[in-house]
Amino acid sequence: MTVMAPTAPNEQEDEDMLVPRSDLVEGPQPQPQPQPQPQPMGVEEAIDNNAESQPTEDPRTAKFTWKIDNFSRTPTKKLYSGIFELGDYKWRILIFPKGNSADFLSMYLDVADSSGLPYGWTRYAHFSLAVVNQVHSKYSVRKETQHQFNARENDWGFTSFMPLGELYDPSRGYLVNDTCLVEAEVAVYKAMDPWLYDSKKETGFVGLKNQGATCYMNSLLQTLYHIPFFRKVVYHMPTIVNDMPSASISLALQSLFYKLQYSDNSVATKELTKSFGWDSYDAFLQHDVQELNRVLCEKLEEKMKRTVVEGAIQQLFEGHHMNYIECINVDYKSSRKESFYDLQLDVKGCHDVYASFDKYVAVEHLDGDNKYHAEQHGLQDAKKGVLFIDFPPVLQLHLKRFEYDFVRDVMIKINDHYEFPLQLDLDRDDGKYLSPDADRRVRNLYTLHSVLVHSGGVHGGHYYAFIRPTLSSQWYKFDDERVTKEDMKKALDELYGGEEEHLMQTNQGINNTPFKFTKHSNAYMLVYIRESDKDKIMCHVDEKDIAEHLRERLKREQEEKEQKKKEKAEAHLYTVVKVACDEDFVWQIGKNVFFDLVDHDKVRSFRVQKLMPFNVFKEEVAKELGVPVQFQRFWLWAKRQNHTYRPNRPLTQFEEAQTVGHLRDISNKVQNAELRLFLELELGPDLRPISLPNKAKDDILLFFKLYDPEKEELRYVGRLFVKSLGKPIDILTRLNEMAGYAPDEDIELYEEIKFDPNVMCEHIEKRFTFRSCQLEDGDIVCFQKSLSAEARQQLRCPDVRSFFEYRHNLQVIHFRSLEKPKEDEFCLQLSKLDTYDEVVEKVARQLGVDDPSKIRLTSCNSYTQQPKPHPIKYRGVDNLLDMLLHYNQTSDILYYEVLDMPLPELQGLRTLRVAFRHGTNNEVEIHNIRLPKDSTVADLLDDLRMKVQLSHPDAELRLLEVFTHKIYKIFPSGEKIESINDNYWTLRAEEIPEEEKHLSPNGCLIHVYHFMNEENQNQGKIQNFGEPFLLVIHEDENLAKVKIRVQKKLHVSDEEFSKWKFAFVSQGRAEYLEDSDILFSRFQTSSMYIAWEQYLGLEHIDNAPKRPLIANQYRPPYEKAVKIYN
Repeated sequence: MTVMAPTAPNEQEDEDMLVPRSDLVEGPQPQPQPQPQPQPMGVEEAIDNNAESQPTEDPRTAKFTWKIDNFSRTPTKKLYSGIFELGDYKWRILIFPKGNSADFLSMYLDVADSSGLPYGWTRYAHFSLAVVNQVHSKYSVRKETQHQFNARENDWGFTSFMPLGELYDPSRGYLVNDTCLVEAEVAVYKAMDPWLYDSKKETGFVGLKNQGATCYMNSLLQTLYHIPFFRKVVYHMPTIVNDMPSASISLALQSLFYKLQYSDNSVATKELTKSFGWDSYDAFLQHDVQELNRVLCEKLEEKMKRTVVEGAIQQLFEGHHMNYIECINVDYKSSRKESFYDLQLDVKGCHDVYASFDKYVAVEHLDGDNKYHAEQHGLQDAKKGVLFIDFPPVLQLHLKRFEYDFVRDVMIKINDHYEFPLQLDLDRDDGKYLSPDADRRVRNLYTLHSVLVHSGGVHGGHYYAFIRPTLSSQWYKFDDERVTKEDMKKALDELYGGEEEHLMQTNQGINNTPFKFTKHSNAYMLVYIRESDKDKIMCHVDEKDIAEHLRERLKREQEEKEQKKKEKAEAHLYTVVKVACDEDFVWQIGKNVFFDLVDHDKVRSFRVQKLMPFNVFKEEVAKELGVPVQFQRFWLWAKRQNHTYRPNRPLTQFEEAQTVGHLRDISNKVQNAELRLFLELELGPDLRPISLPNKAKDDILLFFKLYDPEKEELRYVGRLFVKSLGKPIDILTRLNEMAGYAPDEDIELYEEIKFDPNVMCEHIEKRFTFRSCQLEDGDIVCFQKSLSAEARQQLRCPDVRSFFEYRHNLQVIHFRSLEKPKEDEFCLQLSKLDTYDEVVEKVARQLGVDDPSKIRLTSCNSYTQQPKPHPIKYRGVDNLLDMLLHYNQTSDILYYEVLDMPLPELQGLRTLRVAFRHGTNNEVEIHNIRLPKDSTVADLLDDLRMKVQLSHPDAELRLLEVFTHKIYKIFPSGEKIESINDNYWTLRAEEIPEEEKHLSPNGCLIHVYHFMNEENQNQGKIQNFGEPFLLVIHEDENLAKVKIRVQKKLHVSDEEFSKWKFAFVSQGRAEYLEDSDILFSRFQTSSMYIAWEQYLGLEHIDNAPKRPLIANQYRPPYEKAVKIYN
């Protein structure tokens, strides 16, 4: 028998978290009612005629296109496509047009014939799903994954496929005439069962478990682990014996690497992500692997400072390049040395890595309007470029597969074919990549070590890695838990990207025509190791490199794991017996427990064999607790219908002769439940056990709690046997003695009945019999001193019932600053019934703020664990519970702000974000204008005048509404600002030109917009950009004169302006103009005229400066940056 110390419930084992569709649908989902189904446009199947003779790893592939009409008016929550077949397999697509409990389109691949398949069926498929952009196919959203389908998980896919806002935005091109096109590409592997595959046995390596969306992290960790010098450096980072891995990044990473090196099974990453300060929400957010690489290395570099491994990260990954500018006609050169840990290489327009390096060091000529201002020489023609001073031993190349499209304002993925060599010679062509200061004695010849792959599209996908752990010819694919050997040529063909040709079988054996798939799996990050540093980098790492305390800790963990495994295997032979007694009630009630009698997880536990006779178990208890067998009486606990647990009845002599397992079975309906017992024992004056009284049939065992209303304290005072026909008045003296009161103290009695979902506590009439009060074995009676009406009014909880209500509604709330939404600032124990004023008063007191009305609170979204977008209004909720509720979930987090003015006053104001454009230099500055809600546009402009520099004191201002580079409205000065929305539209203020103030009948005011004319399917498509403006034109003025004024207004050089075209644009169509054309006649002034749809268009290339976009610097608003908090 094993005696187990009381512990909190064990955390669930760290296991891979899968995301099937059914997990996120509330309740059983019935099949939709029969209705006309959208018809498939076609299925293309690629089948090798000699498929049966091929290896089992070779897949059959198919592409299916589904056209869905009237998409936005789909009446059902979910929609199935028609069935398409691939070999003997039947598939269909399942979508949730309005999202599956999320603000995203949800889409899955479903086994169409799952209900008719034999027991134990499995089907492994690698597939991609896509929503086609019908205007620009390159903006189609595509995601790729793989899954072992079975009866339990017969559909698989993406709950957050793409934001609904993007899908239903008509300007995006995903819905055209309310029609949506969905594509599926499926590859079926006939004989593959990943669940039976043993990576360690087959390859010698183990994988990493995926926590939900952590494949990007897994691929990076495997790459870093297989750089032995990096692994050795991590092992040598100082850690302390008492450190916890979940609180120390260094120890967590050491532990992870140790397990990867010595474990036989896939390794969990939860300890590491906890050490990052991440929660489960972070585990379901996919980030960019390049960004994580930078953030992790920066954090490790910080942790290594002032240790024996300081500078190791730089030693491995740091190189240097020189940015230079050299004048052509004068003797002047400027250069700046910069370090890098990785290089961003262009993929677009480059065939291979060498072409990318050529582009990286390409010389840019600064001439014309772009001349360089050299000190003491003025503007000069110059050349600008980058050359490398030195390369690092480990060279990390990040391929720019993602690119920001400034015209469409979206990210796109570049799937172009792009090659990289196994050996990379950066000394080629006489060292053309090297600066004059480079050390030419160092041979910059590199060998490819690993390739990180991204499979999918811009909205998400899957990461995995191809690695050569020893730089031999054998490659391995590390795909989360699965590690496989890979053929080098096959691996490289897969990683180059581009297109892949398949044969489409239209008639059996006849007319096999080729069609092409775009490869959405391609290399995203390359790691090369310099040949001259290979021996140092690929060093031997063994247990001697690992700190002794770490080895002992991990071996102990492994032993505990093996013990748990053994116990799990033998679990059917054992059961757990939990024994509670009076001393447990004494120390728990009023401290950890207020309702019921005890927390069973905090009492003595015994692990015993099920076949052990109970009488033998009693002898074991006697040894453990020092209570002789003859003085023991055990009671069974029972769960009542009101969800309370109470001692129900003592065991009979017959039952005590049975086995422990038999008693557990008769006391529990739940399989594998523990046996819970109450040990009744009596103590004599010397506190030694004595004989127990016999329990008669009409005896009732009651438990008593004492409540002190002045101290608001509850404690356990003992138990008594009473006669069923006796009355409470008969035991008042005994109760007063148990409480330490005078024998004649007037007390009130209450029965504690239940507390979930609501508290039920009823007053007991002292002159009624216990039977008439419906009291029975195990019931709890609470009592207290009687109080006068005056005394009751002065107490918060004057009686037992109000105290239980108060305790039932108490909750510890974690308060976080809105500026630091991840970090708890402080905790307060509050009642859910506390009013708004009571909550903010307590928060203000905690923060030392004199005026509670300056506290503004924001609720937490319990699904995302992030602040809700809108704060709680002043007294906008009744109580704390309303603040914590989010749909049917309750959070324990609130966010706070300390305002510079009282919240009621702030809510009476309106804050608008206004961009002011200077009249002379066209510079733009942003101002937040805060005014009373009943203010007008004129008031806003008056306030703005005080904050900006005007071209002259009497300048008049106006306010414009700008959206998608068009002016949609000129606000009247009398319009109320409360009705103005600045969430989606830009508010722009500007000076009114003098010529507009005195507009004659022979002139008119027109809109002028910049645009580009994109070719799409042989048709032009107008794309506006830049700052729109208004311009006065005159009746007799031709275009040539207007162009002079436009050029002067925009400060455009003659050379650039000569490339511009002018067009009259109406309803999205451009009519190009000649210099002799009169504009006045073209602009109509009828009441039907919509200004922003009829304008003078300036067609030219957008030369506005753009910030460089590296890695994942641009991200959609629903994505978060990678952060490591600890």
